[in-house]
Amino acid sequence: MGRETDGAADHVAVIGSGGIGGYVAASLAEAGRKVTLCVRTPFDRLTVEEGGTVREVPLPITADPAGIAPARWILLTTKSQDTASAFPWIEALARPGSTLVVIQNGVGHVERAAPIAGPAAVQPAIIWCSVERRAPGEIVHHGAKRIAVPAGEDAAALAGLFAGTGFAIEPTEDFVTVAWRKLLSNLVANALTALTLRRTSLFREPQARDLARQILEEAVAVAQAEGAKLTADDLERALAALGTHGADAGTSMLYDRLSGRPLEHRYVTGALLEAADRHGIAVPVNRTLYALLETVSGQKLSEVR
Repeated sequence: MGRETDGAADHVAVIGSGGIGGYVAASLAEAGRKVTLCVRTPFDRLTVEEGGTVREVPLPITADPAGIAPARWILLTTKSQDTASAFPWIEALARPGSTLVVIQNGVGHVERAAPIAGPAAVQPAIIWCSVERRAPGEIVHHGAKRIAVPAGEDAAALAGLFAGTGFAIEPTEDFVTVAWRKLLSNLVANALTALTLRRTSLFREPQARDLARQILEEAVAVAQAEGAKLTADDLERALAALGTHGADAGTSMLYDRLSGRPLEHRYVTGALLEAADRHGIAVPVNRTLYALLETVSGQKLSEVR
């Protein structure tokens, strides 16, 4: 690509040590990439459980941006609400020629990350990867390894970066539609598992599937108004996909709820509500879910009455 990053062309930095960040960093390190995992809470070792087998993945883990080497690739995997907190890392890592890949739920990746990107180009990304962080540095991979990005030069370079990791990099000419299509599943699976404290076996029950359909009907109408090329077929596929996960599969929002961490609902359900307001579309079911998620976000289970 003809890019230079002050000697950092072979360095990859992954910001965020949750399930996605830990697993992506481990996958890249095991494929021979020079990876640094940038974390908020220090820990000494990264382990990945996959197919019932646990392995340790050796790679540098740091909680201090001071002295970190610049990077050609900066992968931002924090929750959307923590985007701004990544600024000290990006300030240390980014150089002209760096690319900041925003691997987060929701929509509006570029708008969210641009204020902190500095000289780095911003590359939005949507990931399908079911992972769970059981403790700092302890990652369990439940399934799926796909990343969609806008088609173009950086998509080809990203595919090269992930070669040998098992991740499929999927360039798309219509990232808006892809992002909203992924949001459909997040709106249902994340919200309902977090509120019920149940895993995805929940969606085998008729009442849960009926509620899921109502959520999706509202969401497709809003997505279409936002320019996403979604149809009733996308609704049916999203609904059908809910029943394909293993009974023990969870969601990132469920894991956050169980740990008493703030939820990502403002960038998932909240993104839908903001778009609905822009277009004057009524979304009463999602508005009710948002109010419930706002109530429990960041609370330990013992605090919820």
